[in-house]
Amino acid sequence: MAADQPRVAMVCGTTAADRDGVADYVHHLLPALTNAGVAADLAPVSLHPGQGPGRRWDQLRTLRRRLARWAPDVVHLQFAPSAYGFSRLSGLLPLVVPRGVPLVTTLHEYGSWDPPAVLPRALWRLAEARGWWCRETGRLVPRSRALLTTNAGHASVVARRWGQAPHVVPLAANVAVGRPEGDPRVRVRAGLGLRADAPLIVFFGFVHPVKGLRYLIDALPPLRAAHPGLHLCVAGGFVSCALPEPEARAFHDDLVELTQRRGVGDAVTFTGYQPEERVSDLLRAADAAIFPFTGGATTKSGAVLAAMSHGTPTVVTGADPPDPDLVDGETTVVAPSTRSAEALREAVHRVLADPDLRRRVADRARQVVGRRDWPVIAAEHHSVYRAVLREWS
Repeated sequence: MAADQPRVAMVCGTTAADRDGVADYVHHLLPALTNAGVAADLAPVSLHPGQGPGRRWDQLRTLRRRLARWAPDVVHLQFAPSAYGFSRLSGLLPLVVPRGVPLVTTLHEYGSWDPPAVLPRALWRLAEARGWWCRETGRLVPRSRALLTTNAGHASVVARRWGQAPHVVPLAANVAVGRPEGDPRVRVRAGLGLRADAPLIVFFGFVHPVKGLRYLIDALPPLRAAHPGLHLCVAGGFVSCALPEPEARAFHDDLVELTQRRGVGDAVTFTGYQPEERVSDLLRAADAAIFPFTGGATTKSGAVLAAMSHGTPTVVTGADPPDPDLVDGETTVVAPSTRSAEALREAVHRVLADPDLRRRVADRARQVVGRRDWPVIAAEHHSVYRAVLREWS
């Protein structure tokens, strides 16, 4: 083993990048790590409760044998509850890590799960204070030699609970800026059956109730009155690890029905999952990208970063606390209230009605995202691996 060229087993709950944001993250991270001199192999483990307990234990045993055979220098586990089907068995994953191999964990989500009710909260706090068990990740946090988060918010929760500051490695855009032939504005509108000068707004990402599309659809009738011919393109799949197929199908039907009730059925296109090249075209062609998340938008969203990297004027709902990189009128246009069609209407109208505002937020957003790219992220990972291996030896 050489610390400068570590062998890393990358453990994640699924490899389906079209259904899971963490899988999409790993899809971009692995080749960047290879370019940075890290030999990284993917080790998926499915713990979805629908498989039944026997099958899930088989998955853990298979992963243990695989890791023993590979003999990696580091095991790096990517954690988000949805990636493992919200199974508490993910908290036992450190048990399959070979003895003598350090564990690194990236917490893509943290601070949102309540502890199981089997114990009083005071006992959960005691378990964490003693380093025995984490209410959200089981043995992952206590067992990890290094912790990474993608944003300062999650890092602050880790520091408060565990008295250690994790490495904050921000996300990069999850869609590369393509080089389309011809003008994508004309081509994309033609593909949607729109006239060449029709106002076009785009939502991109997994479609889920927390993404706030109901409120955006509610805002469309007055927006179309102010901007005739305005069209909304929803580019993203409904089925994901966080929204299984039956629920996804029902939610899709609910949104389609809502467009009909609001009289904007012909003004909304649901494309389903799209490849990167198609998403890049859509973002280049759009007058604005809209992210009406019910919890507020931050730059821990790869989709938000993708829109910003494409120079697409971006409208977001404000988070609490606000993201310091999403500044109203500077890098984005912020709807100050979540779950508010009126706030969205006003924010979208501002950006569509003001060409100077669109140019300003697009240019400054590019500058923000320009400081985040996959080679930088890979280099920071490499640095963490080297530090862990130096300490371990």
